[in-house]
Amino acid sequence: MTSNPRSLSATVDEFVEAFNDNDLDRVMGFFADDAEYEPGDGAKHRGRAAIRAEFAPQFAGRYGAMRFDVHDKLVDEQGRRAAIRWACRIDTSGPRARAVTPALRLWGLLRYGSRMVWQGMDVFHFDADGLIVGKYSYANFKIPPMKRDREAAWVREEVAS
Repeated sequence: MTSNPRSLSATVDEFVEAFNDNDLDRVMGFFADDAEYEPGDGAKHRGRAAIRAEFAPQFAGRYGAMRFDVHDKLVDEQGRRAAIRWACRIDTSGPRARAVTPALRLWGLLRYGSRMVWQGMDVFHFDADGLIVGKYSYANFKIPPMKRDREAAWVREEVAS
């Protein structure tokens, strides 16, 4: 991704779509080489390799199938910033959930069922080419305050080829 004639709003939409498609390579294409990511747990990850390593377990299905539904989006094109408020939906019952550890699967199942949801917010900073130079996730908890997810329509079953 070099010069980006798209709006930052469209870029954020495409970034979230890549997450929801579980496409780590596509997600990483949105980041500048020296980008930083703060996941909200106090850690900082700098550079594409470190960010990819942080995202890899999620994309490998360690927490189940994940989908982010954006509730609000604020974009400052001139300031090259954007923020989204989202719901993260997790399904530990489908094919993409094979990598969920048995203890985590059992804990989630007993507490929330196989489908859970929690809320969060991300703030993005972009460079002049429209690449993400900073992604900052915010929460005021150590473990997401999940609840049972009663909206099952988002679940997409994967067909083995």
